Amino acid sequence: MNAGDAANAWLDVDADEVSDLIVASMTANGIDILFFSSGWEIAFFQEAIAKARARGGAAPRIITMTHEHGGLNAALGYAAVTGRPAATAVHVDAGTLNQGAAIHTAWRSGLPVLLIAGGAPTSYPGSRRGARDSGGHIWMQDAPDQSGIVRQYTKWCHRLEEHDNAGLIVSRAVQVAASEPPGPVYLTIPKEVALRPADGGTFPTAAQLGLPLPTDANAAGIETLARRLLAARNPVAVVAGSGKDPRAVAALVELCELLGIAVVHATPRPYLSFPTDHPLNADAAALDDADVVVAIETVVPWIPGVHEPPRGAFVASIDVDPIKPRIPIYEFTADLRLTADAFSAITALATACGRSITTQGRRDAATRVARWAAISAERRRADDDDARSRAGNDPIDPVWLSYCIGQALDDDCIVFDETIEHSRLRRYLRRTQPGSYFHNPGTSGGWAPGAALGAKLALPDRDVVAITGDGFYMYSTANATLWAAKHYGAPYLTIVYQNRSYSTGTSRLAFTYPSSLAVAAGSEGGYFDPPLDFAREAESAGAYGENVRDPADIPAAIARGLAHIRSGTPAVIAVWLPRLLHDT
Repeated sequence: MNAGDAANAWLDVDADEVSDLIVASMTANGIDILFFSSGWEIAFFQEAIAKARARGGAAPRIITMTHEHGGLNAALGYAAVTGRPAATAVHVDAGTLNQGAAIHTAWRSGLPVLLIAGGAPTSYPGSRRGARDSGGHIWMQDAPDQSGIVRQYTKWCHRLEEHDNAGLIVSRAVQVAASEPPGPVYLTIPKEVALRPADGGTFPTAAQLGLPLPTDANAAGIETLARRLLAARNPVAVVAGSGKDPRAVAALVELCELLGIAVVHATPRPYLSFPTDHPLNADAAALDDADVVVAIETVVPWIPGVHEPPRGAFVASIDVDPIKPRIPIYEFTADLRLTADAFSAITALATACGRSITTQGRRDAATRVARWAAISAERRRADDDDARSRAGNDPIDPVWLSYCIGQALDDDCIVFDETIEHSRLRRYLRRTQPGSYFHNPGTSGGWAPGAALGAKLALPDRDVVAITGDGFYMYSTANATLWAAKHYGAPYLTIVYQNRSYSTGTSRLAFTYPSSLAVAAGSEGGYFDPPLDFAREAESAGAYGENVRDPADIPAAIARGLAHIRSGTPAVIAVWLPRLLHDT
């Protein structure tokens, strides 16, 4: 397409004011949902969307969120399961601040999200429509640099100006958000600009601006890595984010079965990148004796000094963002870094290795597969036996709860996991289908309930389950997400590990100070006991709530929770566990 053709292809829309162009561009760019927290200066969204529908056109669906933090996490969940951009709209700087640490999660998520905030008008009172026309609060919401709140957590920021082509600006925002590596963008829209008259308008879509194609791995680099893998005695792959592309999961299975490569899931691991019940699924100890390691879309491939490759191991990194410039200090070394998307690189590796593998190489690979299969089977047996040995513990043992969850959830269920390591949940969740498992992509707690809401809105026919500890659950503004789930017919199940403890203020405190005076004094600041009654809180939002204290009741309670969401009611199952560092 030449420049003239591209210009002729721009959308020509009927618009009375700039707000109509904004909504039209969002629609044209595939944004079909807007997580909306009301503000006086963003009411233009309500009017412009209603107008578009009254004229027989499409427009994003407004989902009212009674707290901005839950709204942004819902947008992340929606984008995670669809791969499409989602959007939030919040009230000036105050609403942006209320999105809070979810902005951090968005920045680390690798997901395309458009964060929109209203901007306080600066036009003189009475000078024009949308000027400073009511209330002293308008002056106080005029921040010197509103984008500065989020600038270091976004790929792009812009304040819409009168001279801007509003449709183009929205398209540009989506183009940046969706380009590798995807991430959040922030657009401020002042009230008087949104209400400015417009006599129609034309603009390009993000696709017309151009979205970069996936990067193919360097051919010479692929050949180098293929030779290393073919000669390896104990090759190991480390994965975390490659499962964002479902095709990459099957491609990795094929490559690993061909060469007998063990697979370790890094921490964090936001996506299911390799089936957890596969015989080649290994734990981090597999790295201890690795001679060739391939890290695929990982941020932290291993914890230095715990389980890490030995000195002399050949390490390759495959990533669209191979040096992680968003992390100022990054000490992980690699002998080879390939800039490529996971699917194309894995496919190219499989082709190169399949072309060159010898008969003896196939025998060696089969031997490794059998060895790892035996190790994996023994690990699963030991884990299951350990969990069952705790079945009668009172209070309920978190490992027994994790085992029961793993037994109850089938592979068609979508799980949003926000538990930490001591629960050992990941050992018991047997996940095989791409897109069936997500973990918090950042380090800010409180993501799972909102993400589950967004996923259920996107995929209403799937069971969606959020699993979290009680500390993170209280951070999640769960009342807002439960209300929205009930109001919009998007029921999800939340299972809460209720130990009334912050691991940071208890077990990590004890780890940092082995002879801790603070621990001896009761770990003040580490407990929140007695806790909120999460079941009654859920009921107040119109959801089903249940508190569980008997370990024998867990399977039936989870079954009741699933039955409720399948009949249209959100559900919360809170399970009483011992406090950390205590038996009660």
